[in-house]
Amino acid sequence: MTRQAIATPSAPNALGTYSQAIRAGDTVYLSGQIPLDPASMELVSGIREQIHQVFRNLRAVANAAGGDFSDVVKLNVYLTDLADFPLVNEVMAEYFDEPCPARAVVGVASLPKGARVEMEGVLVKRV
Repeated sequence: MTRQAIATPSAPNALGTYSQAIRAGDTVYLSGQIPLDPASMELVSGIREQIHQVFRNLRAVANAAGGDFSDVVKLNVYLTDLADFPLVNEVMAEYFDEPCPARAVVGVASLPKGARVEMEGVLVKRV
């Protein structure tokens, strides 16, 4: 099976040795996105805006892979404060239709650049 790197300037550049996404067959693995504005590479302010920015970044990478959020089958969410979990649900409802993807939400001690939220996902798209 071949692997294809997916990249777009509409999402933040990778902060390390990884790809924004990798396609392997029909499956695209979306790397973790933190709430960086892709133009400035700076964190956006406020938890609600951080959640929106992460979804915008993930959507940009999914689009670059030829997919969209309707193709996402799994989403992992990392929060530095699990009290923000209800807000994630509220904002997520603006981006996903039923059936929503399978999901895990994990509380973590810290995230890169002081972000309060990070998300990664898996989408399946026929090529």
